[in-house]
Parts: sequence; structure tokens; C-alpha cells
Amino acid sequence: MAIHKNLLGGPEPTFLPEEDEPYRMMAEQSASPTQVAADFPTFCLAWAMLSDDALAAGRSVEAYAYARTGYHRGLDSLRRAGWKGHGPIPWDHRANRGFLRCLAALARAAESIKETEEANRCWEFLNDSSAEAFAELKQ
Repeated sequence: MAIHKNLLGGPEPTFLPEEDEPYRMMAEQSASPTQVAADFPTFCLAWAMLSDDALAAGRSVEAYAYARTGYHRGLDSLRRAGWKGHGPIPWDHRANRGFLRCLAALARAAESIKETEEANRCWEFLNDSSAEAFAELKQ
């Protein structure tokens, strides 16, 4: 993992705690995102995957609901990790990726239901949190 030093005096990066079991469940047991979300409801990556799948299938409202669930679960986890509502959430930290993917999924789902202001806020939040995640996910 890279060392992040804030030279501008702003908030330190936030690193969510690692959860190995959900990853193991998906890899070794081929568990579906639905199974993982049911067993580990705070695991944002499962919610992001559910949202992406629903959006790809044309189920925009369902995609929005999944993304919003993961987004709020992620905000709760970020706050427990010391996040104060702003500051870097590094993409290169595996545990942060689920939240950042939920944020992008929420932006895409909001766009799909014509919630343009919310979509713009989500994209801006993603870019402010991690320019690397923004570049990777805003495609």
C-alpha cells in the first residue's frame, strides 16, 4: 500500500477496515453479490455489484436502491473510521473501493432516472474523494 502524506494540511486519507471473508466468499465459493450482501450488509462492494448488474439489465430504480444502500452503509463505515465528511478516500486501498464504486453506481443510477443534480453531486464527491477512482469509474 502506498504511503499518503498530505502536504497541504488538509484531512488525512481515510482507510476503511479490511473485510477478508466477503472477498473469500466470492472467490472460493462463487457467492453471488446477493448472498454476500445478505451475509455482510456493510460490505459496499456487493451493493455496487448489485447496482451495476441491475443497471445493465435496465432496472434503473432497483440499481438506484442498491447503490443508495451501499453508499449509506459506506458513509457509516467511513465515519466510524474517522472521516469527517471530506478528505481523501484512496482508491488504491482495497477496502475503500466498494464505497467509491457505490458512489459511481449511485451517480450512474441517478442519471438513468433523470436525477441530474444528484448525479452531478455524486460525480463531484467521487472526484473530490479520489481523482484516481473518478478517472477509473467515470467511463
